[in-house]
Amino acid sequence: MADDDEVTAGTDVVVDTATSPLYHFLRGITHALNRLLFRTTVEGREHVPPTGPVILAPVHRSFVDFFIASEVTERKLHYMAKDSLWKHPRAGRFLLSVGAFPVRRGAADREALRRAQRVLEAGEVLVLFPEGTRRSGPVVEDLLEGVAFLAARTGATVVPVGIGGSASVMPKGSRLPRPRHVHVVVGEPLPPVGRSQSGRVPRSQLRAATDQLREAVQELYDRAVERTGRY
Repeated sequence: MADDDEVTAGTDVVVDTATSPLYHFLRGITHALNRLLFRTTVEGREHVPPTGPVILAPVHRSFVDFFIASEVTERKLHYMAKDSLWKHPRAGRFLLSVGAFPVRRGAADREALRRAQRVLEAGEVLVLFPEGTRRSGPVVEDLLEGVAFLAARTGATVVPVGIGGSASVMPKGSRLPRPRHVHVVVGEPLPPVGRSQSGRVPRSQLRAATDQLREAVQELYDRAVERTGRY
């Protein structure tokens, strides 16, 4: 994890908080597909604050989790997405228009962290998968500390999310989704991460907050899987 100064330094980022007609159109299509193909059901929407910076922290078992996460709130969403999706300029412009921005995997991408921080400082909602990449199986483990770090830096509310059934819809390696029931459980917001008197985020606090997030996501994931009968 990069330190505070490394994230703050660098070229500033302008966050687009507006929702364009294209964004509304694509969001509507996404909702329709979620409900028609996946019969998506959600419990706990009331736990997402209607205003202010929020980090949605869902479990990640399928590519469709990006689309399923949009069901938990009507607010505009911003996503980190792997930078390889930006290889084609048109695809890159399209992704930016729907709130996505690139992140390099396997490294501390300070530019992505700066952009994520600016999204939250603008009072927006950031979807950040704390596992870092798609994983498999029933156990949530080894979360990255990015969620806790950004929450401490910005005062954002962290909302854990469990998604059950998405792995059966489109497991890692598949190209097309299958119609299956997906259930989402949105948890209560987690307590804010503490900071030292100097304003820095102690590593022990990051680790403790990340452990707490892992326990919350695991519980919500178990509940969502129990509802669908599938991972």
